[in-house]
Amino acid sequence: MTPQPNPRAGAAVKAADRAHVFHSWSAQELIDPLAVAGAEGSYFWDYDGKRYLDFTSGLVYTNIGYQHPKVVAAIQEQAATLSTFAPAFVVEARSEAARLIAERTPGDLDKIFFTNGGADAVEHAVRMARLHTGRAKVLSAYRSYHGGTQQAVNITGDPRRWASDSAAAGVVHFWAPYLYRSRFYSETEEQEAARALEHLETTIAFEGPGTVAAIVLETVPGTAGIMVPPPGYLAGVRELCDKHGIVFILDEVMAGFGRTGEWFAADLFDVTPDLMTFAKGVNSGYVPLGGVAICGEIAETFGKRAYPGGLTYSGHPLACAAAVATINVMAEEGVVDNARRLGESVVGPALRELAERHPSVGEVRGVGMFWALELVKNRETREPLVPYNAAGEANAPMAAFATAAKHHGIWPFVNMNRTHVVPPCNVSEAELKEGFEALDAALSVADEYTQ
Repeated sequence: MTPQPNPRAGAAVKAADRAHVFHSWSAQELIDPLAVAGAEGSYFWDYDGKRYLDFTSGLVYTNIGYQHPKVVAAIQEQAATLSTFAPAFVVEARSEAARLIAERTPGDLDKIFFTNGGADAVEHAVRMARLHTGRAKVLSAYRSYHGGTQQAVNITGDPRRWASDSAAAGVVHFWAPYLYRSRFYSETEEQEAARALEHLETTIAFEGPGTVAAIVLETVPGTAGIMVPPPGYLAGVRELCDKHGIVFILDEVMAGFGRTGEWFAADLFDVTPDLMTFAKGVNSGYVPLGGVAICGEIAETFGKRAYPGGLTYSGHPLACAAAVATINVMAEEGVVDNARRLGESVVGPALRELAERHPSVGEVRGVGMFWALELVKNRETREPLVPYNAAGEANAPMAAFATAAKHHGIWPFVNMNRTHVVPPCNVSEAELKEGFEALDAALSVADEYTQ
């Protein structure tokens, strides 16, 4: 579709937004959100007709791009047939979505509890773990994000937690592996995995193994920086959980449904959790949907004992119809294989080539369509381009980089001193080439702040 400029309509939409919409994670008077006129495939555009290649996939959820005709048609058909119905009843779209998800989850994660998104999926996974074990504590990693609701944001391990952390949520944080900025003075992936596991085992011991209900990890951390765990780490966490009767929860809200070149990132590591949360890519974000995939043992806990939780819109027919269509599209069009192939043969090599030319790039890391560039002032010292949780003038280098990226036609996903490369999983090689040319130009601006 060719964007048609309509600045007058854009001004009216923007005025209504600024008068009435309260935006998340924002100081309302300090933001200037872009008014979006439309989107298709890997692109969106504003009311002036400027088109952007979306290197954010929305909020890392449009895994099959915008406006896929088969998903749009499925939503329309479902709306005409049965637009909504209460979750206590059997509905075809809900049953089929659960079946298709269960077919792809690892191990015996065959029962699906539907939620409205990722945060409440994490909330319910933690509730299930506590009820199953009779324990209260939850362990989660620093440099993680698990959602914005009360329990999920307390499990989160980044600054978005701070304002809501009352220290009463029963959450204990620990350091997960991150070799580039190792907390364990490691020099190899093997050392980092072993030392991070030793640290976690010590944390469990000092917290009291019999008090810990669950360990919650993003299989591959997302907004925290896409730190792919080193070989053996997740398997080691699985062993610690088995040893102490702790429920192992993997958060696949961002990493699931093709993002890493597998249906679920857990498949990269041959690890099966007890509970796995999902959302975002399950239906490419077309209608809000999330859920918890539940292993047989925990499902049996609630066989004759009522699970004390639910949501009005659990398994909403429109959302589930979108999930069915999305999963079928991904299978029919080879979207997961495409993400794997392009990650290995195009994205990784191209980003490493950019890193060789730009002193602002300290590290390239990722898998599939899930990558990050860590930006630094100095490669030798690894000093971040901006301080941790920088704002205002302290964040000027990252703001300048983001502005340059938009000017050159890509919409970047920036967080602290990182830019993420997370386009739709069905992006084409030509679109990636266009994006990398724009990224190359934007990194030249970041280079101006290096030493």
